Amino acid sequence: MRSPGPAAAEPVRAGAGAAGWAVAPVIEWLLREGRLQTDAAALVGQLAERLVAAGAPLWRLRLGFFTIHPQLAARAHIWTRGGSVRVESIPYGIERTDAWIGSPVQKMVESRSPVRVRLDRLAATDHPVLHELAAAGGRDYLALPLAFSDGSLHVFAAATDAEAGFSEHDLRSFGELSHALAPVIEVLATRRVAETLLDTYVGRQAGRRILEGRIHRGDAEEIDAAIWYADLRGFTALSETLPSARLLELLNAYFELVADAVMPRGGEVLRFMGDAMLIVFPSERRGDLGPACRAALQAALDAFERAEAINRARRLEGCPEIRFGIGLNAGTVVWGNVGARTRLDFTVIGQAVNRAARLESLTKDLGVPLLMTATFAAALGRPTRSLGLHPLRGLDEPLEVFALAP
Repeated sequence: MRSPGPAAAEPVRAGAGAAGWAVAPVIEWLLREGRLQTDAAALVGQLAERLVAAGAPLWRLRLGFFTIHPQLAARAHIWTRGGSVRVESIPYGIERTDAWIGSPVQKMVESRSPVRVRLDRLAATDHPVLHELAAAGGRDYLALPLAFSDGSLHVFAAATDAEAGFSEHDLRSFGELSHALAPVIEVLATRRVAETLLDTYVGRQAGRRILEGRIHRGDAEEIDAAIWYADLRGFTALSETLPSARLLELLNAYFELVADAVMPRGGEVLRFMGDAMLIVFPSERRGDLGPACRAALQAALDAFERAEAINRARRLEGCPEIRFGIGLNAGTVVWGNVGARTRLDFTVIGQAVNRAARLESLTKDLGVPLLMTATFAAALGRPTRSLGLHPLRGLDEPLEVFALAP
């Protein structure tokens, strides 16, 4: 901790102060209308404009909250007068970087108290972010903790370019606002966490349905969809020979390359089953499988292309290559909740799913990495070739299977 100096962080102190702008109408708007906003960036923009309209000497406003996300530690929403709201995604490990160490936000979080810094009185040793704000015209800076019910602290920071900086009235008013803002942001942040967790573990479209309240066993609907079933080659042998860390690395690389090919085309990764993946491409219109099937096929071709590029590097590194087969089918499936009363799975079931899985197994026997049913091939609108009738486990009659034409 550096010794106090001209730019030392100082706590906000309540004082008599002169009369100034009124924060009460802004708080009333926040608790009545602002709390209904489900988008953090929109809320920050509206809040900032309300503050400026009320007469607050606001030049820059930053609202940041930590989150639960597979890639991000936090999100920050930054409004600057005359501009739009900018969203910053903050990766894990920020606390070990120069951007965090010694920053006013770090001091606020660790002290659990407001921090104020006069930007027109900085010392050379002050944190670079403060010098950046000063260079852009800032005169005074205030960071206030937003305390959530779980004890975590989040960030509400304001800066002004007014020559006199913040008055005691400004400091007191922002402090009052922070107490009203914290529960509003907690609700918004909690919803964002719920959406992120559902997107991460069940997929975006399934997650939206769950948030809409479809959480009862038997809540389901029939949809038309293209079904993709993929399986990694030689996984059993690899699991017996590879160290666990390398096996997980291989699995994650395989899952990632497939997901990166599937998701931009509207595919939903519903389940990881060991080394297998169940993916659904819902049709936008009942009875029209063409767009979903074409998206699924293009995603499959992209996945194979990505795998080949990755395998070139893996061969040079002496790592096992990623090889997999894909079975593609299309039809009507049931999409919804199945399971026990208190433990459910949101998935797809039906004949189309079973046949896609059986078809993927056949790719190993035929030595063809991608196979389709007649239904899928007919919906594509592009040349395919029949590989004849083949018996599949669980089916009474042999099934005609197709591959892409050369």
